[in-house]
Amino acid sequence: MRKILTFILLLLWSLPVWSQGDSLRLGYSVSGTVLDALTGRPLESVHVSIPGRHQATVTNAEGFFTLKSDKTIREIECSYLGFKTLREKAGDKMTLRLQRENLQLLESSIVSGDPRSIVEAALQNVRDNYCTEPQLLECFYRETVRKRNRYTYVAEAVAKLYKYTYDGSIYRDASALEKSRILVSQRRSDTLSVKTMGGPTQAITHDFVKRPEILFAKEDMDRYVYRMEAPAYIGDRLQFVISMEPSGSAEYALNRSKLYIDRELLSFTRIEASLDMSDRAKAIRMMLVSKPISLRFIPEEASIVINYRLQDGKSRMEYFRSTMRFACDWRKRLFRTRYTTVNELVITDVMPEATAIDRKERFRQRDILSDKAPEFLDPDFWKDYNIIEPTESLEHAIDRLRKNR
Repeated sequence: MRKILTFILLLLWSLPVWSQGDSLRLGYSVSGTVLDALTGRPLESVHVSIPGRHQATVTNAEGFFTLKSDKTIREIECSYLGFKTLREKAGDKMTLRLQRENLQLLESSIVSGDPRSIVEAALQNVRDNYCTEPQLLECFYRETVRKRNRYTYVAEAVAKLYKYTYDGSIYRDASALEKSRILVSQRRSDTLSVKTMGGPTQAITHDFVKRPEILFAKEDMDRYVYRMEAPAYIGDRLQFVISMEPSGSAEYALNRSKLYIDRELLSFTRIEASLDMSDRAKAIRMMLVSKPISLRFIPEEASIVINYRLQDGKSRMEYFRSTMRFACDWRKRLFRTRYTTVNELVITDVMPEATAIDRKERFRQRDILSDKAPEFLDPDFWKDYNIIEPTESLEHAIDRLRKNR
């Protein structure tokens, strides 16, 4: 296909169940909660890392995190969009309060340059700003499906990503599973299930910086209006913030995007992209692979967020999240049922040797995690890995799904 599908979704009737394997040993850990110092509210998706090391995680919806290492953890660092980077001495059950950047100062900053030219310059600078050496990355990946407000499916995996250089071929990039578990509702009313293709490989196939043709195809650039928004900080670095809104039409759905571009390096730090839903037929073609004949599919949202982290003068992906919201109804039923799927991946470590993943191990783009991954019954399975801690509601959902098996 000429255009790569940004979101691929497959509606099926059932999900299989599998079993367990080995684990690593990370003997030191730090836990805590990250709050907005001004409001006291928990902050979600804050990047939490150990200064000078590669281990990292992100906070859950309640602002909670657990960070693990094979060495003593003396300090931790937190960075988040619009807040000052915080570094503190590690302790037990930490409460970390992030201070907002001075918005008044930002709004008065002089913003110059044509926004489209800045985007094009960032695209031209990819080879200079991103990793020029292959990397083998350990990551934590989670898929969830909610029917209305109730979780009906949770899949989690520890995986590895092999990322070849940003000036090299995307086809050398690969992912492979190391550990996983699948938890599925057994209720009859939940037999309409959702599967997403690609699993952790989505973070490769949707890397907008390495695959600019997805979001920045030359033939599409003229179909957008570019606007300079108020600047923002990510960590301690000031960012251009540029929005892209569709102004023309194509035979496929375009995207509404917000780009955060480092003002000094002209590199992409964060990309938020959402499929334009103004033409439902086009959106459906981009999102849906198949469904039962008598089922009607109504798209509501398909979005992706990617963060890139600057380290040792080069940037690499640190976090990936895709969200899909849609409604389904049967032609003879009165009410619609709304579903939300979230696929989330965080880079938790960088391996010392960038060994390529063997072709036999690779998780392919057309693969589905629930078809490929074993389920691990050991309740302590995840204790030796850096993961995104489940929120209270997700934790309760996992317990209920276990009981239903």
